[in-house]
Amino acid sequence: MEKTYLKEPQTEETQRFGTLAIDLGNSSTVVAFQEEKNGSPKLLKLPPITREEGVVPSLVAYSDQLDPNILIGQQVAVLDPKDQEQLSIYTDFKRWIGAAHPPLLGKAELSSEKAGELLIQQIWQRLPPQLTIKRLVLTVPIETYRAYRAWLNEVCQLLPVEEIAIVDEPTAAAMGAGLPSGAKLLVIDIGGCTIDLSLVALEGGQGHAEPIAQLLRFAGEDLENKSSQTLRSAKVLGKAGQRLGGRDFDQWIATYLCPKEPLTKKLLNTAERLKCRLSQNELQRTKVLEETYQESPTSNKKHLRLSKVQLEELLIQHGLLKSLTKLLSKTLEMGRANNCTLKDIHSAVLVGGGARIPLVRKWLHKECQPVPLLTPPPIEAVAKGALSLTPGVTIRDVLRRGASLRCWDKKSNKHIWHPLFLCGQTWPTTKGLELILSTSRENQMEIDLIIGEPEVMGHEIIFIDGIPTIKEESTQPKMTPWDNPSKSFQLNPPGQLGEDCLKLNFTINASSHLLVEATDLRTGTNLQKITLGLIR
Repeated sequence: MEKTYLKEPQTEETQRFGTLAIDLGNSSTVVAFQEEKNGSPKLLKLPPITREEGVVPSLVAYSDQLDPNILIGQQVAVLDPKDQEQLSIYTDFKRWIGAAHPPLLGKAELSSEKAGELLIQQIWQRLPPQLTIKRLVLTVPIETYRAYRAWLNEVCQLLPVEEIAIVDEPTAAAMGAGLPSGAKLLVIDIGGCTIDLSLVALEGGQGHAEPIAQLLRFAGEDLENKSSQTLRSAKVLGKAGQRLGGRDFDQWIATYLCPKEPLTKKLLNTAERLKCRLSQNELQRTKVLEETYQESPTSNKKHLRLSKVQLEELLIQHGLLKSLTKLLSKTLEMGRANNCTLKDIHSAVLVGGGARIPLVRKWLHKECQPVPLLTPPPIEAVAKGALSLTPGVTIRDVLRRGASLRCWDKKSNKHIWHPLFLCGQTWPTTKGLELILSTSRENQMEIDLIIGEPEVMGHEIIFIDGIPTIKEESTQPKMTPWDNPSKSFQLNPPGQLGEDCLKLNFTINASSHLLVEATDLRTGTNLQKITLGLIR
């Protein structure tokens, strides 16, 4: 493996100890470092894989013909087109990590999970040797939080770092906003592949980050606070997400301007450059900009021309504002359930590459008046915010789906789903939910616990002829049983028809596990606590 940094003897004076943050994005991955003795986060320059300071293009090239076999980031971006044709190049893979049915990428030599793993491992291997990473903070998207978190946990098993923390991306952005304690923030994160809205309340302390002294959580599991720092907490009051982002906007632009051209990487990158130029605030709305596109040295050059007005009309036509409005409505609805309305919000924070688009800012300003809009540097905001998430902060998150227990209903003579915890409720729970269960037949030997969750309602992204399209939501969510095997409590003695047998107490712990304790009402015996699974 080639080394791209200087090798020098390390002494206690030159060695720098601190925390590394990696914000894996669909198009760009941001790497930042926070030194223990200097709490200011810094973006890391990692030649030759960074395009600019701290920004690694989310590209992986793999081939048995390469030496080494893997190229990442800017190494791939600067390859000659002829060389690129000989390689398996993976891009846009973050959006498929944790997805139920991910498509094949490149020449199908690597899965999306493996491509993401290689990117993180290669970034780690290229860190300057004078940095000693004591803690690693990774960001996680809301939309695929559970599966993505499990994937990250596997990836991190191979990294030689003692302490690992994860935080969802909107929370990281909120923590980096620097507002005083008690502030409530609406975070809108428009990345390359996802849109995430989150309503976050900062509580306690002074509201400013301090150097990290211990872990906040490991693979989603909070750790006991052993720090003497004043406790701060970020509480997520409401959130909603969608698998749609900047790369989809690029596809819309490319399809509009070149309807007969295949959506190649070169064409999409050209559309992206045009989109970024059109997102400049000072640009006149009717001014037409041009980008030249040439698929190969022997093909004809094409000129992509678009104005800011045309871009806005294209985004509106494809339903972007309608989708954003729906996500905002759901987030605020969950906020109201937690006693937070629009007038209680101190600021709206817009981050991600899509934050540059003036249409999005205009929409947000209109929908959230009179809430002021904060626009930190959109690309590195999440990574720097993750570093500001100190161990003195505890996270009380909010359920996106909830869970229900499958029960037999005597009146309807059929199975029903009885809600346990609903979408919008916070966790970990401070008080359990109690239920009394009776038997449904004579001499019943056990009571099974089958847990299900509602499918997410909202605009679904489907692909028509390869183009992402927003599909309208259905009216009623379906209940889907959890994949893990059902758990049961044994009855001793056997229960009789209609007899109240068990008192159950359901709770959610700090790692989002649904737990249940049972007491046999007939004997007073406390049965073994059971972990039912992860709730989201």
